[in-house]
Amino acid sequence: MKFVDEAHIEVVAGNGGNGTVSFRREKFIPRGGPDGGDGGRGGSIWAVADRNINTLVDYRYARRHEARNGEHGRGSDQYGAAADDIWLRVPVGTVIHDQDSGELVTDLAADGDTALLARGGNGGLGNIHFKSSVNRAPRQSTPGREGEQRRLRMELRVLADVGLLGMPNAGKSTLISAISNARPKIADYPFTTLYPNLGVVRVGPEKSFVVADIPGLIEGASEGAGLGHQFLRHLQRTGLLLHLVDLSPVDPDADPARDARAILRELRVYDTTLYEKPRWLVLNKVDMIPEDEREARIEAFIKCFRGRGRSAIPVDRSRVFVISALTREGCQSLCWAIQEHLEAVRPQQDRERDVRFDDAPPPAPPKPPQPRPGRSRSQR
Repeated sequence: MKFVDEAHIEVVAGNGGNGTVSFRREKFIPRGGPDGGDGGRGGSIWAVADRNINTLVDYRYARRHEARNGEHGRGSDQYGAAADDIWLRVPVGTVIHDQDSGELVTDLAADGDTALLARGGNGGLGNIHFKSSVNRAPRQSTPGREGEQRRLRMELRVLADVGLLGMPNAGKSTLISAISNARPKIADYPFTTLYPNLGVVRVGPEKSFVVADIPGLIEGASEGAGLGHQFLRHLQRTGLLLHLVDLSPVDPDADPARDARAILRELRVYDTTLYEKPRWLVLNKVDMIPEDEREARIEAFIKCFRGRGRSAIPVDRSRVFVISALTREGCQSLCWAIQEHLEAVRPQQDRERDVRFDDAPPPAPPKPPQPRPGRSRSQR
């Protein structure tokens, strides 16, 4: 199945049915009074997160979703039937924005989350609602209201604990295949990864985390070079970024420190919040460096990567890991360090979430309105 993480759709809710003007006309009942029923409610359009779906490919070509209109009211106190609602199933982690205004409509971050995209119009009132002691034969009724119509932009942001960041051919796909059961495409040319890959890393019987691998970044991505910033949205939900660096590039003119700083510049241009996430340096492909030269090569890289002056980048040596994804050297210690970091961060996030809920509990997801049953004369 083709991976699609962005789609543009148009949703059109149904119009409400019109109320009717009618009078009871039966034998031996010359003045039966008004009996015009109300119109039915138009169908609404909802979105629901489904964990069994992992792509937005269903909405790449089906771009218009239109609900039916409610039925008009009829005589004999007959109410128009309400139209059925339309439910759009989307992957968990889908973010929906209004394409015209740019405002956030909903963020479906958990399985089963629902959101109203377009509300159907209410049905009009029949003339039975306008009768009174001074107006016994009302000829007034109201038309049904129009349903909402919107153009929406849907974006899928994968749910992962750790995100891999780096230049093409830095070894991200090799690393995720070495520490998890994911089997992404691996080759000796750049941009082998064309869409995000997820892998579950198990470090114990009940200890695991999810890693996301995205296509590599190059300098000038903000201007559209390479694949640009197309897939960086998938790192926005991660709690930790692993910045992979190739210490032994094939190109002799390549400078790993310069390329690593270029990645950080592109990250800051895209989103400062993403740039400020916890980020660890992972120096890969040390198996291609002689053992007696490794320490000097690592120190030279860190010194050049850190820089000087106002543009200096702080580097925590305790968060610098030296690995070989091919031979799996250092991968086990890296996984344990990630697990310890996530276990230390998760309780704090839970406490912050509990405090936020106590201060201002978020509103519950709206429930879809139930269709109003018709009424016969015997039910009056």
